[in-house]
Amino acid sequence: MSVVVLDFGSQYTRLIARRIRELHALSIILPGTASIDRIRGEHPQALVLSGSPRSVFDAEAAKPAPEIYDLGVPILGICYGMQLLAERFGGTVGEVGPGSYGADTLVDREGPLFAGLPDVMDVWMSHASSVETLPSGWRAVARTNGNPHAAIASPDDRWIGVQFHPEVVHTPDGRAVLSNFLDLAGVDRSWTAEANAERLIHDVQRTAGEDGVLLGVSGGVDSSALALLLAKAGVRHHAVFVDHGLLRAGERDEVASALRPLGVQLEIVDASDRFLDALAGVTDPERKRHIIGAEFVGVFREAAERIGGMRFLAQGTLYPDVIESAGGEGAANIKSHHNVGGLPAELGFELLEPFRLLFKDEVREVAQRLGLPDEIRLRHPFPGPGLAIRILGEVTRERVRVVRRADEIFLETLRNAGAYHDAWQALAVLTPIRSVGVAGDERRYGHVIALRAVTSVDAMTADWARLPYELLDRAAQRITREIPEVGRVVYDITSKPPATIEWE
Repeated sequence: MSVVVLDFGSQYTRLIARRIRELHALSIILPGTASIDRIRGEHPQALVLSGSPRSVFDAEAAKPAPEIYDLGVPILGICYGMQLLAERFGGTVGEVGPGSYGADTLVDREGPLFAGLPDVMDVWMSHASSVETLPSGWRAVARTNGNPHAAIASPDDRWIGVQFHPEVVHTPDGRAVLSNFLDLAGVDRSWTAEANAERLIHDVQRTAGEDGVLLGVSGGVDSSALALLLAKAGVRHHAVFVDHGLLRAGERDEVASALRPLGVQLEIVDASDRFLDALAGVTDPERKRHIIGAEFVGVFREAAERIGGMRFLAQGTLYPDVIESAGGEGAANIKSHHNVGGLPAELGFELLEPFRLLFKDEVREVAQRLGLPDEIRLRHPFPGPGLAIRILGEVTRERVRVVRRADEIFLETLRNAGAYHDAWQALAVLTPIRSVGVAGDERRYGHVIALRAVTSVDAMTADWARLPYELLDRAAQRITREIPEVGRVVYDITSKPPATIEWE
């Protein structure tokens, strides 16, 4: 059972899904034009129609499958979604001049959507069109001083539209609005870390049975939690940690010492020469990812042949991986992930992806319930391709050494200042730029290292971390002093979007 969020291109769609999950209900994002069969397949208890950069009367405006209104489930339309509801049932939508963007105030609100909330509510608006006339029998359940139809409802309160955005922090009571909608829809609220941990153990036991499971452990929370899940479930498994020569400093030893005492059957394979040789001369980031993915497949195939009896290949694929790798119809391919959709059919494994519906923070919560040590559970994320995508341009052993040491110094500086957990992720990037500098009395050209630290909840969006200048100064001084090849350090202050967290 789920709440299906139909995405019509809003920048806030993923935030809607996150807010619903924070209220302990499973949310699933589908394209706004998803077929009714695909929607039914998610067993929705309610639907949410997202906002959109378009207006409903635009020639290219996307519309949902008309059969959604026959599903018999409550529907919440947000902004554009509200306009879809009004238009579908005979109301009219029109332009509102320059539009309404920013803070506004709801007054005269009533009905179950606003139960228990203040009589006057601050909300966030972001729209250029608005409902002019209501469908027959519908009523306004909230207004602002400039908009008499700030929220509308069908006669039975099963279909509700809001012109404001309850999912953003700028609507302080928005969480309560969404909670009220879930209540009136009778949505199941069992999407909790405890329930998810129990469900995952049961699902893995049921799926794997007596068959063997091979998995790759990268050292990050996702794959480490997956290895621990298999161990807790009592599933016969063989975890392979591949040292591809592109790891963070000390990663290999940290992973082994954390997981083996917890019952994880862990094997370490040193394939660094294999990966680095395969990457020689390659500069395109997508080619790097594909090469690394192919080499991983090769390593796993060899491990499976050596071990024998492995039916499943388990992967720590997350919901953002699926979305960003165009896992659904109509989704844009932002970047490919080596663990999504890249396994050849002839590999011979069946795929096991227990975390495919989870965001990163949800995996961390499950990992805590499973007993994963905090030094692994709370460590910063690290990409599967490793340092290869933190080196802009060709990957060489020398360049790996430089960026690994810069990354180590940056993270050490954060830890020493007690600021490691102030960032969701921190990293160093080796740019292809050489910059003039001075060493002693001599002129030299050195590498330029870019430092990046971001704050986030689930990596779907991220803001650059406002680290203290003194901390950045210490990191820069150490990097230029301890790595002679580096002559300059810069700090990346770009958020996601428009950038991604990693540079490649």
